Amino acid sequence: MSDNELGLFLRTRREAVTPAEVGLPIGARRRTPGLRRSELATLAGVSVEYVTRLEQGRDRRPSPQVLSALADALGLAASERIHMHRLVKGADAGFNCMGGASPVRTVRPTVRALLDRLDPAPAVLVNRLSEVLAWTAGYERLAGPVGLLDGSPPNLARYVFTDPRARSAYPDWDLVADEQVAALKQGPFRTDGHVALLADELAVTGGPEFTGRVDTLPGLPSSSGITRLVHPEAGELRLAYETLELPADDDQRLLVHLPADDSTAAALDRLTGRRPGALRAVPG
Repeated sequence: MSDNELGLFLRTRREAVTPAEVGLPIGARRRTPGLRRSELATLAGVSVEYVTRLEQGRDRRPSPQVLSALADALGLAASERIHMHRLVKGADAGFNCMGGASPVRTVRPTVRALLDRLDPAPAVLVNRLSEVLAWTAGYERLAGPVGLLDGSPPNLARYVFTDPRARSAYPDWDLVADEQVAALKQGPFRTDGHVALLADELAVTGGPEFTGRVDTLPGLPSSSGITRLVHPEAGELRLAYETLELPADDDQRLLVHLPADDSTAAALDRLTGRRPGALRAVPG
């Protein structure tokens, strides 16, 4: 698997930006809709040879000024700019922001209390290994019947890539798999020994479906979106999700799901046994 995460990030972002978005003519005979290396180089004020070296991993430590110029040229969001700076830091073999710390598996009492107050909304707390640490009763009714809470502890990435039930539970399995890999790659990834062990395991058990994504996806999971889930009792549900990052010392994130349409809201009400309207739809 490639370790050129900065090059992968720059290439995928360059290919996602159309010439029209940065005021360039589209022209004819373009092989891809994104920017050419030469166009990015011109916009950032660097040589095309330097952009090539960055994307190929022959230079992994650009200066802050060059990073800022590239970020401006690509129109990166704040989270993407932070991620790019972390990738440059991560290129130093001696740097690991986690410092070898084990994944946090304890849940603070106030976080548990917050989960209690989120019920009946399906909400789940996970750590950087995608281990499921705590959840609401609403999440258990949603995820338990599809096998997502099996395991000790349950693990979202392991479920998606190794449990045959996952493909039936998620009609958009490919998108869900993309998000799981992006979440694992967020941060130090293979310089974190604990994440590296999980990645090695999934490379074997998940095979090319996992390793191919590691090689082609940058580590930036979506913080919000809509997931389709097929529940054995409630049928197909459309769930809007939001990701809430806890402080760095917790090393955990909270995923909260809400119905994305009225039919899903009604189905969740039936599952929870609550009065109609207990969970209102949030159009996505």
